[in-house]
Amino acid sequence: MADRADKARWTSPLRRRRGPGWAEQSPTWRAARPPLIADALKRASARPSGNWFVVGASRDVRPGSPYGRTVGGVEVVLWRSESGGLRAGPGICPHLGAPLRDSRVVCGTLVCHWHGLALDGSAFAGWQPYPVHDDGVLVWVRLDAAGGEEPAERPVIPARPAPGTGVDAVFTAVGRCEPQDVVANRLDPWHGSWFHPYSFVDLTVAREPRGDEGDDADDAFVVDVSFRVAGRLVVPVRAEFTAPEPRTVVMRITDGEGATSVVETHATPLTAAAAQRPRTAVIEAVVAASDRRGFALARAAAPVLRPLMRATAGRLWRDDLAYAERRWALRSTGRFPG
Repeated sequence: MADRADKARWTSPLRRRRGPGWAEQSPTWRAARPPLIADALKRASARPSGNWFVVGASRDVRPGSPYGRTVGGVEVVLWRSESGGLRAGPGICPHLGAPLRDSRVVCGTLVCHWHGLALDGSAFAGWQPYPVHDDGVLVWVRLDAAGGEEPAERPVIPARPAPGTGVDAVFTAVGRCEPQDVVANRLDPWHGSWFHPYSFVDLTVAREPRGDEGDDADDAFVVDVSFRVAGRLVVPVRAEFTAPEPRTVVMRITDGEGATSVVETHATPLTAAAAQRPRTAVIEAVVAASDRRGFALARAAAPVLRPLMRATAGRLWRDDLAYAERRWALRSTGRFPG
């Protein structure tokens, strides 16, 4: 009886869309006001980051292998100790400059492949470790010289579904732009159903950021949108976009299928601030959750789902990086229309 009752209460998350086609939808260019987007970006840029930068996915730093990335023009190497703890420091060997990302980890110690110099994560011969943080989905490194802010003990980590309740995947791409161009793209939700009709339809900005309106300020874009599944089948949700720090924008589903799920877009500069041809890594973490009983099967199938989730993010960022790169190209030549 209980099983029959559960089946009777079950409803499909899919809806059949009967709205207008791409060319017939309402234009959004009047609502996407350049000063509004610029002000939201300015407020995001003023928030403290504590000099923390996202480097990659937690699972990218595997036991027994070093992981390297250049952040703000600084070579960084990360690895795990024998107990699994995260270690990080300059990616240049203090002896003769070998690239430590190509070295080996032996019993939790990083051993340079040029001459065998061993680093256990503590200071040695001018080599100083960097503070690191593993939040279970992403790994962060604190670079005070590159950040130029007051250091913070921990990074600004957005609220996520409770550990063990979601399926996470991390996608990375690199564009020729600056972090602010990536963040500005995410603070323009109006482009969604025009630029990404293969993924989003019927997008409406239900509420714009209220800016600095005293203690009750709500600096979020609230969006009603339908995710396209196939053909006319869609999943409608309400989501909000916030920027908790200068290089992060979070989309959180607040109502509808997958409520509490988040998409975190982190923009990590690869080149130094003064670089004439900047490069920025988009490191996007998707943490999907659902209160449907069958979602446990999705968690069990996470290794199969992650490549599909990354492919979906990759399709979006193929276009969004073109947006960010175009914005930087116009800014760098003084032709930006905003």
